[in-house]
Amino acid sequence: MSRRANFDARCDRCRMHDSLCICALIPTIETRTRLVLLIHRREDRKTTNTGRLATLCLPNSEVVVRGEIDERTTPFVPDPARQAVLLYPSEDAVPLSDFAASERPITLLVPDGTWRQASKVKNRVPGLAELPCVSLPPGPTTVYRLRNETRDGGLATFEAIARAMGVLEGPDVRATMERVFLAMVERTLWSRGVMDAGKVAAGIPEGTQRHLPRG
Repeated sequence: MSRRANFDARCDRCRMHDSLCICALIPTIETRTRLVLLIHRREDRKTTNTGRLATLCLPNSEVVVRGEIDERTTPFVPDPARQAVLLYPSEDAVPLSDFAASERPITLLVPDGTWRQASKVKNRVPGLAELPCVSLPPGPTTVYRLRNETRDGGLATFEAIARAMGVLEGPDVRATMERVFLAMVERTLWSRGVMDAGKVAAGIPEGTQRHLPRG
């Protein structure tokens, strides 16, 4: 196998290049909140997707792939024992913190895709139209530097989920998740030649070599 082919091989679980795999850093965080990731099929194919990485940290979660051309998305049927909310900052969204003290456990539905795709989720997935939309409190700007952010205040899906879990489950959960996210971002930036190894918080596995594009 060529060096390029070897570098391009990716971990099936975290989707990082094999030599930069972060699976050993992924925690198992038990939460009262249940996460349902509603990922668009196009987003699901991208190696830079972050939503699935969040679900690896949270065993109380599931992934629903939507937007299939010849297949209708399965309707969402809320559990009456839980309070379901959709994380999307619509005009009528209420602060997620309003549900932090809910007696019923929260089911947090999070759309994953472009803003255009996310804006259509409520009408495209049966069962979501009746759910309240919730928004996150103001916070720091994104640390995700692997894609261009076209919306002011926009966050990667992982970041949005981590901040939501911080509201519902406590700051320690958020901090633990964000460490994994930062490791993924910084190792990728290092592999692209735009960050020094000494600045990568989680470090670079010994013996790993950069693979820089020709040009």
